[in-house]
Amino acid sequence: MDAGFVEHLADNRYFDPTFGTEAVKVLPGEYFVTTTDMLLVTVLGSCVSACIRDKAKGIGGMNHFMLADSAEAGPNSSSARYGAYAMEILINHLIKLGARRESLEAKVFGGGRVMAALSSSNVGQRNCGFVLDFLRMEGIPVAARDLLDVYPRKVYFFPATGRVLVRKLARLHNDTLVKREREYAARLTETPIAGEIELF
Repeated sequence: MDAGFVEHLADNRYFDPTFGTEAVKVLPGEYFVTTTDMLLVTVLGSCVSACIRDKAKGIGGMNHFMLADSAEAGPNSSSARYGAYAMEILINHLIKLGARRESLEAKVFGGGRVMAALSSSNVGQRNCGFVLDFLRMEGIPVAARDLLDVYPRKVYFFPATGRVLVRKLARLHNDTLVKREREYAARLTETPIAGEIELF
């Protein structure tokens, strides 16, 4: 899988002084999984994030993804393959670390209408519909959700306990989020997915 689109592990680690813990920032097209008590953070506009954990073991992770902008719809479209890849790589990594599939639960966030350029394709709505359909088909219960609307969100996820804090951002003080999502959307349309993922 060296060529093509690869959902990759986030590497932006820092110490969060507010919560007094090690943290990782998950950007568009990234995911992170952990077996330790730490904080995973992301800021979402049109993208969605699934926070998935093993309730019994406290192993958890977060992704941050968007469906490719496409006229196609449905779970078998090439656009949906980007979302499926993002979900499957997260679940596979959790299982590799010892999570049990039957103990997984999800909390999902995002899909706000914050990018005017993507509003015509309802990308946020498609992202939300996709993540809920995917989790239902995989039999992973959704314990909490905060989806759609018009604002961006900052999500703080503590995988060890399952606690999630969501701050709704009234407005962006800079264009970093929109710029990141635009660049990510452009990468999705330009780059094919490399290889297939199998759930085990």
